[in-house]
Amino acid sequence: MIDIEVVAFVGPSGTGKSHRAIGVAFDNKCDAIIDDGILIKGTKILAGTSAKNEDNRIQAVKRAIFTDDEHARSVREALQKSTIKRLLIIATSDNMIKKIIGRLDLPEPTKTVYISQIATKQEIKKARYSRLHDGKHIVPVPSVELKPHFTGYFANLPYNIFSKHRKQEKDADRSIVRPAFSFYGKLLIADKAIEDIIMIIGKKMLGVDKITDIKVRRRSDNSKGIVIAIEVVLFYGVQIFEVTKQLQAKVKSKVEYMTAMQVKNVNVSIRSLSVRKS
Repeated sequence: MIDIEVVAFVGPSGTGKSHRAIGVAFDNKCDAIIDDGILIKGTKILAGTSAKNEDNRIQAVKRAIFTDDEHARSVREALQKSTIKRLLIIATSDNMIKKIIGRLDLPEPTKTVYISQIATKQEIKKARYSRLHDGKHIVPVPSVELKPHFTGYFANLPYNIFSKHRKQEKDADRSIVRPAFSFYGKLLIADKAIEDIIMIIGKKMLGVDKITDIKVRRRSDNSKGIVIAIEVVLFYGVQIFEVTKQLQAKVKSKVEYMTAMQVKNVNVSIRSLSVRKS
């Protein structure tokens, strides 16, 4: 386990946590911050990839809790090599904190600060309005540092970072961004859309006569990916193992590429064999 003291900062999405992050870190003598998938120390991003840079909310949540092994490994290594003594972790719930410290091999928090303890109801309401109506998110680093890591839109920066009159307040270094997934509202992908993708793949595959049935099973939070079951009719004479293996790989690749949803398993059942028409 990494020997760093952890302070948790918890509050629902859109309540102004990132806006107040540097102030909370300052008050609790934290050397660094983990917010939405990135490790920040001072005005520098040490490691990680921002969840605000993801294409949809599902991927953003997965990024924020470090479900990707390579992402988690890079942040763990940065923590181990750093001189950080106390770390502020920002999350939407106590359960999210547990997931993050589990993935990053960190100890339980010695203290938890809740947004309701430091912000009034009116301030939280204002922050929610900004998130819902303007799609604005705060990242607690200057935009000049954030831009190499982020492809979203930067809006209404609180100051000119190159100005000699730049603020020296404890909460001055932050940037306002619009994540790509907040531009267009909600993205809902029906099972029928996934089925259509699979049907087109089947029609184009050599050795497959037709797909007779498709079932898509997903968890309520999509956290561990979807499971796809396909029933097919193959042509007589094909190498069944090779054809089904190719079908599984193509379905997984295309569905993940086109929907940004993780496909956990593709199960293929051979219903029957058919003879090619001469």
